[in-house]
Amino acid sequence: MSLSRRSVLRGFGAAIALPFLDAMVPALTATARTAANPIRRFGTVFLGLGERPSAWRPPTEGVNFELSPILTPLEAYRDHLTVVSNLCTPINGHAPTAAAWSTGALAKSTIAEDVFLGVSIDQVVARRIGGDTVFPSLEVCTEDVTGYLGGCDPGYACAYINTTSWTDATTPLPMEINPRTLFERLFGRAGTAAERLAALQTDSSILDSVRDDVKELQTGLGARDRTRLSEYLDNVREIEQRIQRAEKQSTSSVTVPEAPVGVPEVFSEHMMLMFDLLAVAWQADITRVFSYILNRDVSQRVYPEIDISEPHHAMSHHGKDPKKLEGLIKLNTWQVKLFSRFVERLRNTPDGDGSLLDHSVIMWGSGMSESDLHYRIDVPTLLVGRGAGLYKGNRHQVAPKETPIGNFLVDVAQKFGAEVDKFGLSTGRF
Repeated sequence: MSLSRRSVLRGFGAAIALPFLDAMVPALTATARTAANPIRRFGTVFLGLGERPSAWRPPTEGVNFELSPILTPLEAYRDHLTVVSNLCTPINGHAPTAAAWSTGALAKSTIAEDVFLGVSIDQVVARRIGGDTVFPSLEVCTEDVTGYLGGCDPGYACAYINTTSWTDATTPLPMEINPRTLFERLFGRAGTAAERLAALQTDSSILDSVRDDVKELQTGLGARDRTRLSEYLDNVREIEQRIQRAEKQSTSSVTVPEAPVGVPEVFSEHMMLMFDLLAVAWQADITRVFSYILNRDVSQRVYPEIDISEPHHAMSHHGKDPKKLEGLIKLNTWQVKLFSRFVERLRNTPDGDGSLLDHSVIMWGSGMSESDLHYRIDVPTLLVGRGAGLYKGNRHQVAPKETPIGNFLVDVAQKFGAEVDKFGLSTGRF
């Protein structure tokens, strides 16, 4: 059996893209003998309010560097880690640093709709590698920003901290918070409003309408492809069931504040659901680029899961209070630990002659370093993955002091084949 790379399973209201299978590589071709040419993928993960500098920056430089306390949960993946130090954003402040992290640009001071910034790195890369996919890029978050309009930082519009994705200087892209909405965007769910509501209230699966097609397809596949397809569909169903459980929890308690249907009440479950959906979207080549905001700048979120009851923003203005500093390091390390689960999933997902992790690059970081001062110097920046040979990993790269982050973004964009020589206030290539 020979399959197209764009093959999908179609049922009522569903279009399930297939993962990469051996049957998609024509037999006896040069490609088949040497494994398929890898598809590169790119993602950004932004954390508002910085990372505690003393616990973030590795104490040693170069290859085989010593991991810092916050990065310790990623020890098992050090061969896929590139830490970059001494990058800086243009000016201090919540909105300016957040806005510059993915654009390298200086945000126009305004609380009206006349925002002006610059194109973001995810959109530049998406234009280069995302054109053959259903979604050139996906934009997601795990903190509700719909209540934040107008000014969110003195002199700056909320748009600057509500998204890290900009198609151009005046067009910020909205971030999707609801796992159910993202799931149905990826895999479909047609019907009337009443039918959709009924489906949400049952344990029915979006896979039900393609079961016969799956059985027919399985009969023509080799053993390895059958296993790979089964594992992929099991992952889709497992994510769907977690969303269904979250929806039931969201509607079962009258003491919980209102939340969109499908948004888990527990932050870690919400975060992992989003990462799992992104992993499946990469695996099925539904998209090759994403941007993700874990928490926005000036976030008021608390984290009872790890016994942090003080709002993140208040805690970030620590004034050298030992308890607040301990809380920040605890939170930053926990976020990296949750992220490591996503990295593990990518490493365990076959992709051509390697894994998704081998062929991907994820940019993780924040636009500020020392949160107490909204400091723009030496902002935390980490690349995870090798991008099919773009990065070697296992190194801490120290740039000259106060290197504009735009220089770094130019380098990333060019590595992915984009013809750009300027990013915001960049002064040259990294």
